[in-house]
Amino acid sequence: MPHTFDADIIAAVLRHMNGDHTDDNLLIARAFSTEEEGEVTGSTMTGFDGDGGTWSVTRGGTASELRVPWPGGPITERPAVRREVVAIYDLACAKLGIEPRPHD
Repeated sequence: MPHTFDADIIAAVLRHMNGDHTDDNLLIARAFSTEEEGEVTGSTMTGFDGDGGTWSVTRGGTASELRVPWPGGPITERPAVRREVVAIYDLACAKLGIEPRPHD
């Protein structure tokens, strides 16, 4: 059973990802979706738990769910969420041949 984070933690992370990192959400969706599913035109992070993150991905006007496991394995602490989202972003950049921006 994956770890469940408090609702306020989830809301804060989603607000940050969907407000400040819309391009990252799109990049992640494009990297981890299969090309056969069609071109990704939109993506928002909709949730996460101790095992991974979830995005709503839009292709041709139709939304579907994308689940990406945390690269470092299961997590239980709030600081690990940022670390794992950054790791997913870095992996997405590598898969797409894009230079990742520096992380503060």
